[in-house]
Amino acid sequence: MKIREINVWKENLELTRPYTIAFKTVSAVENVIVEIVAENGLTGIGAGNPSAEVVGEKLSDTMAALQPENLEWLLGRDLRSFQLLCEELALRLPRNPAARAALDIALHDLFAKYLEVPLVTFLGQRLDALPTSITIGIKSVAETLAEAEEYVGRGFTHLKVKVGETLEQDLERLIKLREAHGHNVTIRIDANQGWTTYDLANFCTQAQALDIELIEQPLPAPVVDDLRELPDAVKDLVAADESLLSPVDAFNLAQSPRACGIYNIKLMKCGGVYAGRQIGTVARQAGIDLMWGCNDESIVSITAALHAAFSCPNTKYIDLDGSLDLAKDVVSGGFILENGIMRPNGKPGLGVVRV
Repeated sequence: MKIREINVWKENLELTRPYTIAFKTVSAVENVIVEIVAENGLTGIGAGNPSAEVVGEKLSDTMAALQPENLEWLLGRDLRSFQLLCEELALRLPRNPAARAALDIALHDLFAKYLEVPLVTFLGQRLDALPTSITIGIKSVAETLAEAEEYVGRGFTHLKVKVGETLEQDLERLIKLREAHGHNVTIRIDANQGWTTYDLANFCTQAQALDIELIEQPLPAPVVDDLRELPDAVKDLVAADESLLSPVDAFNLAQSPRACGIYNIKLMKCGGVYAGRQIGTVARQAGIDLMWGCNDESIVSITAALHAAFSCPNTKYIDLDGSLDLAKDVVSGGFILENGIMRPNGKPGLGVVRV
């Protein structure tokens, strides 16, 4: 079955709840949508959300990479050469991971529909369901507690708190949050590169009683060797995010002494499901756990990440809340979310429906 047509367009997806992280406030996000049409009319959909801060790719770069002249190589190709097509994406678009992700996800959706199975079934399902964390941005103590109360009321049991202003403020918010909810909630934190090595060591000393599940990207992305020198008990808590952009990064982070105990895989950093699963394989061989994260993204790419996550036996955490605060989306369906627990919906491909 051959590829007949590729359609690309932008969607501006506003957030119902703007948030602040260490380097910016986010109120809306533009996603690039890709639709691949087969000769029999079957379609696959993908989505890309570029990150200039993390991978140096702006929306204009993504759109430029997805111009028709750059996609001619895919037209007329046989979908049954699926693996080869996924490999070629990295060669054709080496500097545009969000563009690659959009095409990669559309190819995965289309191929799984061709097989008439959910994508996770084609990939080899290892997990059925996991609780996702939901994110609280950098806010005052009162705002943090109010938002946490709302999320707990909606059934979420895992909260990810953005930190990275001052250590004192970070600790105050987390202490109050733990006092308010006890151990009924799991707390993980994301410093978004906002700490120093001293801050990290100081935090781990002062926060022992808080039972923090993990610490995402505490140090600036290039500062990897400093992580290698930390005690294993600290490294086990550290999830590499901005330091982990590719399978090559995964290999380097795993070199002895390893730099962290967790890899946070985001499809928009690495270029899609194919590369994400390569990172997962490296991590499994190195004894490193997986966390699957996201940006503010359409249900399309969130669902793709969920399917990839559940095909990896070393997946331990998911942080796939990126579509929950969108005021609109291009699709519905994809996953089932009940009391904070996510699972695929069991329908062919990604299981999404255009709206």
